[in-house]
Amino acid sequence: IKNETTGETLVLNINEIAHNQIGTNLGIPAKYYDKMRTDNPELLAQNVNSWFNKSPKTRMVRTLDGITRAFLSDRYRRIDNYEIAQTVLPIIGNMPDAKIESCEVTDERMYLKVVNPRLTTEVVPGDIVQSGILITNSEVGLGSFTIMPLVYRLVCSNGMVVNDAKTRKYHVGRGNEAGEDFTIYSSETLQADDHALQLKIQDTIKSVVDQTRFERVVNLMRDAKNAKITTANIPAMVELAGTDFGYSKQEGQGILDYLIRGGDLSLYGFANATTRFAQDVDSYDRSTVLESVGYSLMSMGNVKWNRLQNVSVGDMVA
Repeated sequence: IKNETTGETLVLNINEIAHNQIGTNLGIPAKYYDKMRTDNPELLAQNVNSWFNKSPKTRMVRTLDGITRAFLSDRYRRIDNYEIAQTVLPIIGNMPDAKIESCEVTDERMYLKVVNPRLTTEVVPGDIVQSGILITNSEVGLGSFTIMPLVYRLVCSNGMVVNDAKTRKYHVGRGNEAGEDFTIYSSETLQADDHALQLKIQDTIKSVVDQTRFERVVNLMRDAKNAKITTANIPAMVELAGTDFGYSKQEGQGILDYLIRGGDLSLYGFANATTRFAQDVDSYDRSTVLESVGYSLMSMGNVKWNRLQNVSVGDMVA
């Protein structure tokens, strides 16, 4: 990268996210981009630089510690993790008894998983769950700032991300309107925009930590507890569900292991086996996705559940 003011050239490494964004922006197929990157880096450099020179554009390049971590549109309206933390932490601090159960900053996102012990109930006697909040933000263009309900199960410290339309996934970040040039706005206008964002965050957190919404999810859990697994081919059922809900065959083996060991052969047990396996995954990003998959499994409709129950070895071969 060349500093137009000083003329100094800065050499930066490029991470996986930025590589993917560069390839997508230039229309280079991912497989070919990766092949050049692995087998012929010089050819990749020639391709990328050639397309940059052919269609020059102003871009936002986000860097940290000498690494290019995002390659974005110059109209990308960033919301930084620090900005989010400054806003949400005081709100959480004012929630009686609330605690941060887990937090992480990865290359993709920042995560805050907050539990509110004041909203506690039992799915069945001895199986206690608490209400919570999942707050995420991406500085590198991989998603809006979001606030979603979280249900925390005490018996095994599993978190389940509630991700359906009934409880709504909130996108309260500032949108990027087509053709809108934020550079013409005054600092006062942008500060007012920031203040509006903070008010939205406050209102959203209050609405997510809602007893009615929490009880609705708990009732869904109780219904899933009564939905018993009837198929004789549980491994095939788990594998087929992976196709529908986006986990790999290897992940399915881990989920199956926890399902059998847990002994709860119900839809609820299946969902909990998924969130339990999520704790074994090294990637915090992927672990959080699997916590969301657990809820998707539990809230699947009767038609899909019956189809999984009727799975056979022949279905899997086909």
